[in-house]
Amino acid sequence: MGFYIRDVFVDKKVVLAPMAGVTQVAYRSLCKRYGAGLVYSEMVSDKGIHYHDKKTLSLLQVSKDEHPMAIQIFGGNLDTLLEAAIYVDKNTDADIIDINMGCPVPKVLKAHAGSDYLLDPERIFLTVKTIVSNVSKPVTVKIRIGYDHNHINALEVAKKIKEAGASAICVHGRTKSDLYTGTVNYEIIKEIKDSLGNFPVIANGDIKTPIQAKEVLDYTKCDAVMIGRASYGNPYLFTQINHYLETGELLENLSLESRKNILIDYANDLLKLKGEYIACQELRKQAGWFLKGFYDSTTIRNELSHLTSFKQFLDIIATIK
Repeated sequence: MGFYIRDVFVDKKVVLAPMAGVTQVAYRSLCKRYGAGLVYSEMVSDKGIHYHDKKTLSLLQVSKDEHPMAIQIFGGNLDTLLEAAIYVDKNTDADIIDINMGCPVPKVLKAHAGSDYLLDPERIFLTVKTIVSNVSKPVTVKIRIGYDHNHINALEVAKKIKEAGASAICVHGRTKSDLYTGTVNYEIIKEIKDSLGNFPVIANGDIKTPIQAKEVLDYTKCDAVMIGRASYGNPYLFTQINHYLETGELLENLSLESRKNILIDYANDLLKLKGEYIACQELRKQAGWFLKGFYDSTTIRNELSHLTSFKQFLDIIATIK
């Protein structure tokens, strides 16, 4: 059921995507408990590591209960990106170093990072080869299918990444210009997997249900699917996908009471990790994810958006029936 990324065994075919502002230790550990086979950190700036920025270095924290896990780095300068990779290799408990070559956010592109790499496959080859040659941990790369619809070159890029010595690739089936809209192109992901053979390929993009996960795996023959926004407030989705892949049976969605209990567990972990002030700031946005779709959840989410204390959080949750 699982697969290897070099010598790192991933025991499930569903993994958690790297998401800025979301996939910190508490969220990763939560998703891991519910069946994510591999989890990724938020993307970490090479410049932040270079300057030993306190907030950036805090993103490199790894919990003992979330292995295997990957720390994702980004940057447009080879010298500082290599420095960041070596720092992660020597100073963290991460199992894998992932390079972001797919982010479409303007400030990342301005630094010639993320999807900007897709404009120059030779630059990708040099970057990956240099990093692989200087670290001991497996190196993986996350890309999109192209910069825009006039430059769809993911197959060429994927071959360069494999040739450069990476241990796996994740492909988001959109271009940079698509951002997070439009149709995901699984056909190109299938072509990449067909071409690369037993080289691990992870499919990413709009996979929201167990049925979709199985359809994508069956069609593309990829080693795993990556779940991002669909996990918001619903880590149980990993359990549902794993169960469906193993048995063909669809598990029912969790009740409101179960979702509340998961939220409280997560909030307690977040409190221990970041302290009350920052935990409450993050819960203002994230707590509503766990309650989405239930009666009067809009009103509750509005109350949660003004959190100032953990007691207030618990009091609001207690009123939800």
